[in-house]
Amino acid sequence: MEKLIGRKDAARILGISLATLDAARNNGLIAFVQYVPNGCVYFTEAALHEYVAKCTHRPRITRSMDTYRNQRKL
Repeated sequence: MEKLIGRKDAARILGISLATLDAARNNGLIAFVQYVPNGCVYFTEAALHEYVAKCTHRPRITRSMDTYRNQRKL
């Protein structure tokens, strides 16, 4: 069985606040374990890795013409 991680430890591992972690949980962005209604909430390492993967975005490749500045005319 995989080790369960509490809310505070999960927030510390992810580098986010408890409020942000709770918002992600309530919005369905992160999987959690809760044995009884209104009971303690736990997370698995796999769920934390999955959440990081969901929130990771690839950088957009920009061309030199995609700037907001006007190019100089020589």
